[in-house]
Amino acid sequence: MPRRTLVVGLAMATTITGLTVPGAAAEQATVKFPSSDFPLGARPAPTKTVTSVSPGIDLYDVQAGSSTDGYTVTVLMPNGRDAGKRRAAETVLAEVEAAGEVAGMQRLIRPQVADAPEQELFMVRVGLWPFEQRAKADKMARKLKQAGLKVKVDYLGDDGLKTTGPWHVKVLMVDARTFRGSYAASLGTSVAKRETVSSMARRDGAIAAVNGGFFNIRTARHWQGDPVGVSVVGGRLLSEAVPGRSAIVLRGRTARITELETRITLISQDGAQAPVSGVNRAAAENELVLYTEEWGSKTPKVDGTDVVIDADGRVEAVRAPGAAVPKGKRVLHGSGEAGMWLNEHVWEGWKVTVDTKVRDLRKKRTLKLTPDLHIVSGGVGLVRNGQTKITAKRDGHDSLNMILRRHPRTLVGTTRNGSLILATVDGRKPGVTVGANFHEAAQLMRWLGATQAINLDGGGSTAMVVKNKVVNKPSDGRERAVGDALLVLPH
Repeated sequence: MPRRTLVVGLAMATTITGLTVPGAAAEQATVKFPSSDFPLGARPAPTKTVTSVSPGIDLYDVQAGSSTDGYTVTVLMPNGRDAGKRRAAETVLAEVEAAGEVAGMQRLIRPQVADAPEQELFMVRVGLWPFEQRAKADKMARKLKQAGLKVKVDYLGDDGLKTTGPWHVKVLMVDARTFRGSYAASLGTSVAKRETVSSMARRDGAIAAVNGGFFNIRTARHWQGDPVGVSVVGGRLLSEAVPGRSAIVLRGRTARITELETRITLISQDGAQAPVSGVNRAAAENELVLYTEEWGSKTPKVDGTDVVIDADGRVEAVRAPGAAVPKGKRVLHGSGEAGMWLNEHVWEGWKVTVDTKVRDLRKKRTLKLTPDLHIVSGGVGLVRNGQTKITAKRDGHDSLNMILRRHPRTLVGTTRNGSLILATVDGRKPGVTVGANFHEAAQLMRWLGATQAINLDGGGSTAMVVKNKVVNKPSDGRERAVGDALLVLPH
């Protein structure tokens, strides 16, 4: 059977370049909703409603675009991914044709980001159906699966290629000139446990809140609240940084986006020193990890040693691992060789020092861990000094799925005068809202006036809570329990 291309409608992708942002939005000195057209798609005029939440805080409900995308069936590559190199795609194309179906090979470009070049990839797809004919796409997918192929039904609005939308965005603008509250981070009842944003906001009396950064879904189920990145709550370091990853530093009513690293050193009474690899997370082999009372779980029950210290660093007990962290205490947990080091250099009754440093890599200085300091780790840097700068590779998210495809997003940005912008872009709702890719997220935040912006956790984690109500539409159909949250407080 001769090869045929897909029917018109599956547009060939090109590198996303020339993302223009109105000059007025990029130059504005304070937080103000833009008067120009929505920056995505064909730049439609958005419809918006505004609610005054409290002095200095406004909530905008923004809708733009319309639904014109349909469905196709994507045949997966041998590695299970949507797209691959030309040779792999040609092999898959031949398998589809051997099954008696007509397929097309679609070329696309994973766009260049600040720290990773563009990449040419190819997808194999079968058919194109209008939005209202999803059932026909499902039928074709079943037929191809029966032929032994791995496939999925794809809504074209999710691709990250050309679309008309629609988009549904919630934007919370906090004006630095008139806001008299403060900002904080929360990990809920414990570091190890996941909790909903609304629960964390209600407990702390927050005016508004959004979900924070990524959390570790690859650890034990009862530890999955652990943030993947730095977390500081009330001046206490509760999770170490991924070196160089973007974060938002909150102190009082000020918010600043930067990159951070953490360095923790254990110094024993005998002068011996050892690096502490992590805080409040599972320990890898031969690692030394610090657990605080906020951990909310037992230390790992593995071969090693636990050392219980009080607030002054006095060693109260040396014990076997696998017990809880006593209230008001900390536990130094060493597995393997790190446990042997503890047995040699840390004795009951001795005093130890846990030297903790959080360093701001932009300002090249150490942050003071005072009670008013809070830090929420980001996922990917988007905007720096008013320009798009997507640091997907450095932040561990330089895949096609993360860079190009559209997902729900939670975004945080600051303006030139220090005002705060929180935004959620709902997605994964065909015909209702398509979400955003990294480039679109950066473009949106620049349009809103952010000179610095980062991407927080997204997907089913995306949630915005205002006055104890979830105001966006989480893609899971209900609010997901997450690792941490960024809170806007009334005082």
